[in-house]
Amino acid sequence: MQDELLTTAAPTPSRQEEPPSRTRPERGEELELTIDSLAFGGEGVARWGEGGYVVFVAGAIPGDHVRAVVHKRKRSYAHARTVEVLAAGPERIDPLAQHPGVPWQVLPYERQVEIKQDQLAEALRRIGGLEGFLLEETIPARERWRYRNKLEYSFGEDPKTGELLCGFHASGGWKRVEPITDCLLASERGNLARELTLQWCRGQRLGAWDRHRENVGTGTALLRNLVVREGRNAGLLQIRLVTTPGEVDVDSLASVLAAELGAEHLSGVLWTRSTALAETTAGGETDLVWGEEALPERLGELDLRISAEAFFQTNTEMAQELYGLASSYAALQGWERVFDLYCGTGTIALTLAPRAGEVWGIELVEQAVADAIAAAKRNEITNASFFAGDTRLALPELVERAGRPDVVVVDPPRAGLSQKVVRRIIDAAPKRIVYVSCNPTTLAPNAAQLVEAGWRLIKVRGVDMFPQTPHIECVALLERRKH
Repeated sequence: MQDELLTTAAPTPSRQEEPPSRTRPERGEELELTIDSLAFGGEGVARWGEGGYVVFVAGAIPGDHVRAVVHKRKRSYAHARTVEVLAAGPERIDPLAQHPGVPWQVLPYERQVEIKQDQLAEALRRIGGLEGFLLEETIPARERWRYRNKLEYSFGEDPKTGELLCGFHASGGWKRVEPITDCLLASERGNLARELTLQWCRGQRLGAWDRHRENVGTGTALLRNLVVREGRNAGLLQIRLVTTPGEVDVDSLASVLAAELGAEHLSGVLWTRSTALAETTAGGETDLVWGEEALPERLGELDLRISAEAFFQTNTEMAQELYGLASSYAALQGWERVFDLYCGTGTIALTLAPRAGEVWGIELVEQAVADAIAAAKRNEITNASFFAGDTRLALPELVERAGRPDVVVVDPPRAGLSQKVVRRIIDAAPKRIVYVSCNPTTLAPNAAQLVEAGWRLIKVRGVDMFPQTPHIECVALLERRKH
């Protein structure tokens, strides 16, 4: 939602020689616009016409004069895509990667961090109405490129030659897959694994699945996606091929990958068959073809095994920074009872356990809970317990069973916490709340609700997990006021 306009500077009207008299542009109309600022989420912000109608422009940064086409129109704003940069803004630099997922690569990295810091502050103050907290300096990324430990590629076909392609869907053109030879978000070894798999698929004369056309069954599977996952600290790769149901000689793919990458660098090769209409790598039936089902990894002192579909922060090095910050904010002394809500596979809970009296994790996904329990056993952590359940319903039961928590840690999805879950946390009455957020615009109203209920927002700090993108993770500390 762009209804709440979060920008890094107050917009001014775009320069146009003949401002239109209409109050809104038409869908499909091309506009010449000058970008004044950046909205939260990364789009440029321009004003159109005499009334200053707001247009959010993808692919543009402040100072750019662009030609853009409108693809979505609302009463008070529109969304457009840059067709051509007519005049570059003073901050624009040449892009390094042909990649639709790194829209901020045209900004100097130091400027990216400054904007994220400003937008974090603005979200908390404008949306949450929060003041009096310490906004600590954002922790910059250790690596600005080649930092992702997981890439999901799509298969497609060249519309002219029919050649099989493996890459990413074109920005604004989801029917087209753009090939990529060197993904600058992946490691060199990860890129090699993708190229080897593509060459093997071409050699097998496999075709690409297309949700927009009828895929006539021939008994041979059609290619959907390729998932390349890397244990950065363990130095191992996990390769998962996602196809439609059908026949594929995946054993020979595993042999090629083991021979070319080195078996000592390959954790496992998996094959998923999916009938889903949507393009997703989740679900379906997955078989182990070669090696281990789970990817070994180390995070700090933890020995982990990451299941094929399990959530794990995609920037391993910065995940260590994020969890270290959460641990610092929790300020545990060794006796506290800690609740970890939305605990996933238990990485935060297990990081905190050696410094706590006891840790209890709640997670809706049963497989994630099983992974957390296994990880606790593997790491010989005996004071952490994990349960599957909906936090809204399970939290009151956990309070009744274990007692009130001293510290609550939450790491919710992008949508944040529902008001009912916030109410359950208020009823649990922890002394301290550590909120790990991937979306400051949902953290802000949640924090405001807690502040209204008697907590105080002490400090917040951003962690740049995703350089070259507008996304920012952050950690907030709230403490209950003393009466």
